[in-house]
Amino acid sequence: MLRVLCTSLNAEQGPHFDILKAAGFDVRCIRRDVNVYINGNLIEQVKDADAIIAGSEPYPRTVIEALPKLRVIARTGVGFDAIDLKACDDRGIVVATTPGVNHHAVAEHTIAMLMAVSRGFPLIDRQVREAAWKRVARPRVMGRTIGIVGLGRIGQAVATRAAGLGMKILGFEPYPNREFCSKWNIDLVSFDELIKQSDYITLHCPMSPENKYLIREETIAKMKPGVVIINTARGLLINEKDLYAALKSGKVRAAGLDVFEVEPLPADSPLITLDNVILAGHLAGLDEESHRDTFAMCANIIKDLHEGKWPAECIQNLRGTTGWKW
Repeated sequence: MLRVLCTSLNAEQGPHFDILKAAGFDVRCIRRDVNVYINGNLIEQVKDADAIIAGSEPYPRTVIEALPKLRVIARTGVGFDAIDLKACDDRGIVVATTPGVNHHAVAEHTIAMLMAVSRGFPLIDRQVREAAWKRVARPRVMGRTIGIVGLGRIGQAVATRAAGLGMKILGFEPYPNREFCSKWNIDLVSFDELIKQSDYITLHCPMSPENKYLIREETIAKMKPGVVIINTARGLLINEKDLYAALKSGKVRAAGLDVFEVEPLPADSPLITLDNVILAGHLAGLDEESHRDTFAMCANIIKDLHEGKWPAECIQNLRGTTGWKW
């Protein structure tokens, strides 16, 4: 019997079990007391997998080449930068993602972080717990300018919510949906203009060699004093050392971070010491609805591939491949 192993967090419950078991697969979750961000640990946990429902753990070539039975990696989410696509191409392993199921969850999480740090959390929460109340006036969000870097599904979902808050919206997107931008009064600008004009900057672009460290000392220097930065996309979009320095100096007023250069965030990260940063553990795309739909899509991708179908809209590698067989 073909085996599907689930490494993604929160995989213990969901529709994937029924879908895959009905299709004849053995479906199991890996042990949760093992750190699968360590390559050797991951290999040991998934060495018998024919398919993996994966989270954000890395799949470099060394891992891919150590999994002789593997045919499919179905990633819960839309990011795949942690997977060596060339290594998967060389082995004929399909890498798939689940587009269109978690953009509302990420958008809500983005706005939650934006509103929280704008109003002074987590500092004011700690002050109340310590009976050390301090009343400080902070800038109102309504009427301020938000710069959205990346206007795909997630960026667009953030834009509609920002419009509801009464914000002016700037967007940077190489391939914009101009009809959407016109409808929601989004001004398309260059990346440099966006970071210069925005009071709030939120990242919703993919990780690529060109995008690594979009936010760094050089670009932070061009931003308004007191800018707020939100990242619910990919950790390597921000140089954390440079961001930390800007948060300490006050150049960046606050930040909301759901993703990090190294995940899980190391316990000795200096970001943990700051009162003007809200941190979350790479869970922006997780709500009840996205959980259900993401795991169902992963299961159906694996099922379809086994039945000889090719869900091209979900597959991120093997370009031009024909006649792929399980």
